[in-house]
Amino acid sequence: MEVIHPRCAGLDVHKQTVVACVRIAGDGAPLQQVRSFDTTTSGLLALADWLESFGVEHVAMEATGVYWKPVWHVLEGHFQLVLANAAHVKNVPGRKTDVNDAMWLADLLAHGLIRASFVPPVAVQELRTLTRTRKQFVRERSAHVLRIDKVLEDANLKLGVVLTDIMGKSGRAVLQAIVDGHTDPQYLAGCVNSRVKASRAEVLEALRGRISAHHRFMLKLHLDHIDALDHAIADIEKEVGLGLEPFRQAAKLLTTMPGLSAVSSHVIVAEIGIDMSRFATPGHLLSWACMCPRNDESAGKRRSTRLRRGGKWLKTTMIQAAWAAVKVKGSYLQAQFHRIRSRRGAKKAIIAVAASMLTAAWHMLRHGTEWQDLGAAHFDRADATKTANRLVRRLQQIGYKVEITPA
Repeated sequence: MEVIHPRCAGLDVHKQTVVACVRIAGDGAPLQQVRSFDTTTSGLLALADWLESFGVEHVAMEATGVYWKPVWHVLEGHFQLVLANAAHVKNVPGRKTDVNDAMWLADLLAHGLIRASFVPPVAVQELRTLTRTRKQFVRERSAHVLRIDKVLEDANLKLGVVLTDIMGKSGRAVLQAIVDGHTDPQYLAGCVNSRVKASRAEVLEALRGRISAHHRFMLKLHLDHIDALDHAIADIEKEVGLGLEPFRQAAKLLTTMPGLSAVSSHVIVAEIGIDMSRFATPGHLLSWACMCPRNDESAGKRRSTRLRRGGKWLKTTMIQAAWAAVKVKGSYLQAQFHRIRSRRGAKKAIIAVAASMLTAAWHMLRHGTEWQDLGAAHFDRADATKTANRLVRRLQQIGYKVEITPA
């Protein structure tokens, strides 16, 4: 097999150590040198010097948790780095050692058999960390709100029945009054805004419960956590605003698409960046985001078309945006959703809409154009004959004799 990179190295990265194998191709058998280094900063600098002493140009490593990141940061700029998906470079079963893994990576890299994973620039990596942390904090905040509701139910307070949001202005005032030691329903009802839909009698009945010291302690505990999370989320929003400065125009373009809010556009930019040359086609981006059907065929039979697991940060954001987009009346995305749902169901339809939105995002970021809606009648215009035949068949099924004449 042809050697693509004559001087390369493979790294088997762990938490405390990294095993390096240098492979140098010559006239005869290739020369291979193996050495282990610590993952401390001094150890990684020694690794870089050792690789340079052999004239290594290309280095491959597996994406092992977060342990590959410090190695990447130290070696970046000195070598051509390739990050491999561990599932794509599995060794022969029964030969699993750190040394064999490093040698196997070096052999694969030398022959150009490693498909490099997408590693965004540092600015995009930092923005990605912020948006992912924000999403985790928002989920944690929602979990604390649910726990507060469970505490209220345990105290037989039906606050969630008369208020849409128990953490709104009225709900928060009632919760604070309970924490302060007030149990009189009349007093608690006075904290509720008169503009709520529930009547005064319904509010009084909902706030008549059995509140104990334990309930007050648990409510205070959760409210303190929510306040801390709100403060942290606000700080993250400021950092996202600063980190988004180089990509603000691209994020603004994405918000012209139905269903994409400012937060969703920030997540998309943080996950895929703005340089679409990394993805040759929109299909490559969909595959990377695990939003296209898998290939699982044997003996001429298609066994499964389920989506691959992975891409949870981008995939969940796109699906949430798709549910918002299909509510926009008279839009192409809504027409696409209803068209597919009638044949395949809502779940497959919403995945298809999310994939269409990500495809459009690829074109918008690549060409710098705004969203151009094709309209709800796009599918009818695209195949008028097929639509007419379907409608004729439907009329015939319900007992009508139909003759059609072109207008």
